[in-house]
Amino acid sequence: MVKTFEGGCLCGNIRFQTTGKTGFPHTCSCRMCQRHTGSLTASWVEFPKDAVVWTGPGGQPTTYRSSEKSSRAFCAICGSSIGAIDDAPVIALLTGTFDKPHLKELKPLSHSYKESRPKWWHPTTDAEAT
Repeated sequence: MVKTFEGGCLCGNIRFQTTGKTGFPHTCSCRMCQRHTGSLTASWVEFPKDAVVWTGPGGQPTTYRSSEKSSRAFCAICGSSIGAIDDAPVIALLTGTFDKPHLKELKPLSHSYKESRPKWWHPTTDAEAT
């Protein structure tokens, strides 16, 4: 059975549905992620681009070209960050945008750019805690 995940922005204008296996669920504390989300750490789950369907009335999210290889995605109405649409065939969706962010398949397995976090901030994954 193929797993389906759904989610969207704060106002519901941008909605998505993904199918298949999640790839590279992780957290990141790089400055770009911090500025994109307004949080010290972003939580992401990657999917192949062809596994993500934009289902809301707004269609695809608005994007901002944030680097040579990626664009940050957000809702033009409510401003919610949705994720990143990479030039490679990958869409990284922010875990908080999923309707059921507590699902075990979305749980981060690693943490990127620890050195960019404030020294008092210590996010960990189960793998790092052991």
